[in-house]
Amino acid sequence: MKDKKEHDRKWAIERYLAKESPSSIYTSMGYSKAWFFKWLERYRTGEEDWFRDRARRPLQTPNRTAQEIEQLITFVRLELYNKDLFCGAQAIRWHLEDLGIEPLPSERTIARVLAREGLTRRRTGRYEPKGVKYPQWPAGKPGAVHQSDFVGPCYLRGKTVLKFHSLHTVDLATGRCAVEPVLSKGGENTINAFWASWLRLGLPDIQQLDNEMVFYGSPTHPRGMGKIIRLCLLHGVEPCFIPIREPWRNGVVEKFNHHWLQGLLGKVPMPSADELRKQSLIFEHRHNSRYRYSKLKGRTPMQSLIASHAPLRFPNSDTPPHHPLPRPETGHYHLIRFIRSDGLLDVFGEKFHVPPECIYEYVRATVDVSEQKLSLHLGELQVDELEYSMR
Repeated sequence: MKDKKEHDRKWAIERYLAKESPSSIYTSMGYSKAWFFKWLERYRTGEEDWFRDRARRPLQTPNRTAQEIEQLITFVRLELYNKDLFCGAQAIRWHLEDLGIEPLPSERTIARVLAREGLTRRRTGRYEPKGVKYPQWPAGKPGAVHQSDFVGPCYLRGKTVLKFHSLHTVDLATGRCAVEPVLSKGGENTINAFWASWLRLGLPDIQQLDNEMVFYGSPTHPRGMGKIIRLCLLHGVEPCFIPIREPWRNGVVEKFNHHWLQGLLGKVPMPSADELRKQSLIFEHRHNSRYRYSKLKGRTPMQSLIASHAPLRFPNSDTPPHHPLPRPETGHYHLIRFIRSDGLLDVFGEKFHVPPECIYEYVRATVDVSEQKLSLHLGELQVDELEYSMR
């Protein structure tokens, strides 16, 4: 284990010296940003054994967190708690970032301050969010909502360095996952990855995605319906795009990404694309058959699926459709957006004015492909409808 740690440190710096970006290095290796820059700093000392562990006993024990920062952490935590908002270390760090606090403390530092000040007591009773309401899709049954996300670029070291991405999909009701590595996101690769995932998980009613171009198409042609929108609509699936720059709205699959980085990429040697594919399926099977969730009352994802007795829809062929896909004539796709003070709705780069009551609210914009309409919903109420020609 010690040899592997030292090997990883030297390999990370070798990749950095080869002009690779720090974020792609530590992400692909399953480590943190702090880990990478710690060993980069050690390397820059010029010491021959920079990659080896040092004694952990500190030479001195100064108060490393400025008193003002500690007071701010305490104040923000109490403010969020009293407003019945999320008040963990991550939420506090986001709030401090919004306030422009520099230097920004890490989540780990914030957690230590909270523990020292006795501010780790959980809220009693069920959490009821206040303030701006976020439109959620009902996800109580298997296949109702899938969240998908790409991780990467990641790298494997064999005879040559192999660059790849990994498409992760999680069914919200059961926690079942699908892991599909691809060597690139171009051409038919992304279509094939979704198709393979659906063959194992089933077709969802709602396919929830972030705003990566590979999912929606191109801002140059915002109404062109990219390949994944077309793939979904042609097979009875409604894509839904989360708000821009709010990755936590895809929180289930984002959490799974970290589980994959730690449990597979950071631990299992995979020198080739074939081995990557094999180990990805092994990891997927292990997760679905053995990983137990408290939200599932201690069941595994597969046990939860079996207990639900819910029927699933599957693709009508083992062979994925060929790219380019035809333009769908029917179906709906959705975008969740937060409307700011300018009163503008962003639909893949195209801007639309919305009614005043939508300002500082989350809205759901739905495109009806057959009717060529764009409807705007605030909660359950439709507040506007626009012509949306796609021809």
